Amino acid sequence: MPRRSDWAHARLRRDLPAGVTVGLVALPLALGFGVSSGLGAGAGLITAIVAGALATVFGGSRVQVSGPTGAMTVVLVPIVAAHGADGVLVVGLLAGMILLCLGFAGAGRFIRYVPVPVVEGFTLGIAIIIGLQQLPTALGVEVRADRVLVLAVRAVGAWFSSPTWASLALAAGVATVMVVASRYRPQLPWSVFAVAGATGLTVALDLDIARIGSIPSGLPAPELPHFPLAELDTLLLPAVAVATLAALESLLSATVADAMSVGRRHDPDRELVGQGIANLAAPLFGGIPATAAIARTAVNVRAGAASRLSALTHAVILLAIVLFAAALVEQIPLAALAGVLIATAVHMVRVSSLASLLRATRGDAAVLVITAVATVAADLVTAVILGLVVAGFVALRETAKTARLDEVPLDETDHWIEEHRLLDEHIVAYRLDGPLFFAAAHDFLLELAEVSSTRVVVLRMSRITTIDATGAQVLADTITQLERRGITVLLSGVRPEHATVLTHLGVYGRLAHENHLFPSTPAAIAHARVHAARVVHDPADLVPPPSSSAHDSSDK
Repeated sequence: MPRRSDWAHARLRRDLPAGVTVGLVALPLALGFGVSSGLGAGAGLITAIVAGALATVFGGSRVQVSGPTGAMTVVLVPIVAAHGADGVLVVGLLAGMILLCLGFAGAGRFIRYVPVPVVEGFTLGIAIIIGLQQLPTALGVEVRADRVLVLAVRAVGAWFSSPTWASLALAAGVATVMVVASRYRPQLPWSVFAVAGATGLTVALDLDIARIGSIPSGLPAPELPHFPLAELDTLLLPAVAVATLAALESLLSATVADAMSVGRRHDPDRELVGQGIANLAAPLFGGIPATAAIARTAVNVRAGAASRLSALTHAVILLAIVLFAAALVEQIPLAALAGVLIATAVHMVRVSSLASLLRATRGDAAVLVITAVATVAADLVTAVILGLVVAGFVALRETAKTARLDEVPLDETDHWIEEHRLLDEHIVAYRLDGPLFFAAAHDFLLELAEVSSTRVVVLRMSRITTIDATGAQVLADTITQLERRGITVLLSGVRPEHATVLTHLGVYGRLAHENHLFPSTPAAIAHARVHAARVVHDPADLVPPPSSSAHDSSDK
């Protein structure tokens, strides 16, 4: 919840100019994402104002900026097509509730477990979708399709059949200014300059191209969206998708902000609560689901923001534009906003980062490419889940490679060396290193199953890092196979934390005798020699005295 300390770092000379800068940068983006979502430019502005203010006050980062984003519009477009505008508003409310639950449950810390290739992959996919979605508007044609690739192909085909140059020129001009000029003076709101120039040119030349049209001249009164309660269950899955994206993008943005600024780090759980409150409130005013915006947050930090006052100022600036400059905003050509979003898509693609990941390992490259392709071909949630699954398999494969089964020499440090050498021909000791889990356990089974020409196998367990149910079951089966072939199995150095799973899955029960479990390897080897002596010679002649170093438990 808000605290007085949230505003302790406020610096008017830094926060107010930074807030104005971010507000100007956010204006064309809010308009563009509102149009792209299907609910109109006004919905984008309302979202930037309401969600931007509430997420700032209640969120967990002091420099983060929230509002409509390109990634979110990608998720919202099919929801609008299936359930209409009111359906999107209800999805926003449900997503807000989910985010609140995640925040209060302490789920914010789990964002660190999302692999970088997955994040970069869906970011690349989102950038491609945003760019393709803007082609009809940028080309000045009207086409419809359920899939973005089909939409782009139809748009290009329609334009070639009847080419018009005004919309294309405006979109290309705005995008070029934003991409090129921002490389030299990134702190300036080039999107505002480009859109203002395109609007002035459109009005001066009286170009016959689509414009934003009517937008609210103030905030509407809050009201609940109208949606049949009987159909509410159809919105649960979309709400989960929206909440997942909002959580992921917000916490990633906060992490980026932490890296760019010096000071107290963000509170991930409070950030989820703040985003939940923002998404509960925005739909009541007609706004779309929101999340933190990485690009606007970066502008805020680069502009010198020191506290939450900057992001709050950004929301106030947008509200002032709605109240006092709505008539001017209504004249902005849609092609100019398409250019803004195309430039935004270009900025989302970090070529150096992608190149590094593609060169790093084949596993990382595969995760990135699969996630990106799935984002474009399917949907964001499917892409992230698929990316996590593939990343998990890659990690398991690499972890399994660290597991080893090594034969180790037996101790020869006492006066029984000659007799021990004779007995040791019937004893084999193995050291198990690394994780004994489902991805590696069967390799152990295959190697141990090949053991022959011996009487006793000693398994040194102290270097096993983890054991799961599959690993324990495979170990139990291996012991059974060896015992059936007349080979006695001894276990040594089992860690206390592994004893429970070995007990419950019957590993100890597979041993020929309950005394075949030893705290140390020397004790196990001493017993193995006694056992071998019973088989090979008269044990009375060969049993070492009690003071033998074999009972030294220092070697685990």
